[in-house]
Amino acid sequence: MVHDLIYAAIAVVVVGGGTAGLVPYLKSRRRSLPPGDQPAPGSSGSLSRGGTESGGTGTGTLAPPEPGTPVAPPDLTTLPEQVPEHVIEKPPPSAGRLTRLRGRLARSHSAIGSVLLSLISSGHLDEQSWEEIEDTLISADMGVGPARELVEELKTEVKVAGTNDPAVVRDMLRTDLIAMINPELDRTLHLARHGDRPSVVLVVGVNGTGKTTTCGKLGRLLVGDGKTVVLGAADTFRAAAADQLQTWGDRVGAQVVRSEREGADPASVAFEAVNVGIQEGVDSVIVDTAGRLHTKTGLMDELGKIKRVIEKHGSVDEVLLVLDATTGQNGLRQARVFAEVVDITGIILTKLDGTARGGIVIQVQRELGVPVKLVGLGEGPDDLAFFDPAVFVDAILGG
Repeated sequence: MVHDLIYAAIAVVVVGGGTAGLVPYLKSRRRSLPPGDQPAPGSSGSLSRGGTESGGTGTGTLAPPEPGTPVAPPDLTTLPEQVPEHVIEKPPPSAGRLTRLRGRLARSHSAIGSVLLSLISSGHLDEQSWEEIEDTLISADMGVGPARELVEELKTEVKVAGTNDPAVVRDMLRTDLIAMINPELDRTLHLARHGDRPSVVLVVGVNGTGKTTTCGKLGRLLVGDGKTVVLGAADTFRAAAADQLQTWGDRVGAQVVRSEREGADPASVAFEAVNVGIQEGVDSVIVDTAGRLHTKTGLMDELGKIKRVIEKHGSVDEVLLVLDATTGQNGLRQARVFAEVVDITGIILTKLDGTARGGIVIQVQRELGVPVKLVGLGEGPDDLAFFDPAVFVDAILGG
């Protein structure tokens, strides 16, 4: 039977014009073969998953591929890329930060110091010299009243001492400047826990002062001092604010409470942040707020609402106003309006390394009766420091 099939196939190829006639013939012939002579399915060499030949009566081994036949690469399992674990940073403690950052402060205030010292070092302090000293202090945003008061005090001291010795006059100026900054003001951040609840810090200010960044840096500073912190992203009007604060929190392992919905009620976010702080037993909760325009009454009223809602958990321990030191008198106007809405307990002056107008420290303290508690001296994560009047004055005078 098989021989007949072969001879017939040859005849079809020869007579029918090649293999085109062979295919239909084979199909019809296969259908006519008795069951025992049917070729097994897959006898053309298809492979089963086990890797053996599925047709015929062979041994089940595979023949080597014909020369020139592409060979599929081995089926290797690709291992997932190893993602390094997130490393929690350990910030340095707050102690001595301002001393370490003193060089930056000195560079930005060298113009004031050099003018003052040049006038004092002349050894001849006439009326014109005193006027120039007063003008220099006013240009540093000290304000006309405080500058005039300082100059009159210094003139009296020089006259009583009967000396124009530059070193002596410089020491007098240093003492008077420190006194005007008022080292007796309580610059402590009140962050002690109250029984089963954490201390609460509300951070306020207008857009562009570095308020959200300052919240992150403050949280980092407290973590460096061994405290546990929750950050509340209650600035729900600026899309990037919550993400920015989240990044700061992730770096030091601080939990961030936020709303995924833009424009959510900021008072609700602030309330929940304090609630989480109580449940987690942390030391402090720092609440960021929207950058309010001090000219917008509705927004300022909302700030008061946030404070009232938080106080349902207990008192707000600190309300810190963030001011940009480069804005000068405009920053002072902002401070006045904020003080009318919430009880400001302290001021954070940012960008103090980028201006020669550090006299705002004296003027804003006098205006509000509130101390400058922290200063920002750069863009680095650990460039926020507790304010020290003596270090500040020494940096100005180059002492």
